[in-house]
Amino acid sequence: MAKTRDAGSNRFTGWPEEAFAFYAGLEADNSRAYWLEHKAVYESAVKRPFALLSEAVGATHSELLLFRPHRDVRFSKDKSPYKTAAGALGEREGGATYYVQLSAEGLMVGAGMYDLASDQLERFRAAVLDDNTGPELAAVAERSEGAGYALGALHTLKTAPRGIARDHPRIGLLRRKGLIISRSFPKAPWMSTPKALDRIVAVWTDAEPMQTWLERHVGPSTLPPPEFGR
Repeated sequence: MAKTRDAGSNRFTGWPEEAFAFYAGLEADNSRAYWLEHKAVYESAVKRPFALLSEAVGATHSELLLFRPHRDVRFSKDKSPYKTAAGALGEREGGATYYVQLSAEGLMVGAGMYDLASDQLERFRAAVLDDNTGPELAAVAERSEGAGYALGALHTLKTAPRGIARDHPRIGLLRRKGLIISRSFPKAPWMSTPKALDRIVAVWTDAEPMQTWLERHVGPSTLPPPEFGR
């Protein structure tokens, strides 16, 4: 469960304009030459603010891990070497996560369980099917969408899962292989001020009912991590 943050200890003051300009430039020139020429900007305007954000929310929500900036192009037709957005993820003990992404367009803030492992997916579907616990999540999802949040998942089936009726009242949730809520914010001056922290935490606070449901009925995966390259 999220705790109340101590705003007095916060040194995070958002991302400077250079961060957004850096990614606009990277979209136009996704090359090693551009990256090396602007690496100092990435370090000071992108990486350091994310570290300060992690410090600000670490004790109240979770520390954030900034994803590496290089793309994995081994199995992709797109060989562009660098990601055109910076994303950071934090995971709670109960398995729910927090997410922040910065790009030239602005910020995206989310929370939930984006990609469920097979054991988590089994528990998720069982809880959604249950007429005691399923309607609770459906109500949370409906309220979230009504408040302007987007529901998402890494994968969503085009039809009903095997053995589940296509006209099930909660089929929209049952087709998902994960569940997050998110809000995208177009680039705005407040992103370069301490107000950015308040906006981020507000999304996570609104996500708390869903986070609590997911941790109570799904929880972390108990499976070993996948082994790649075999």
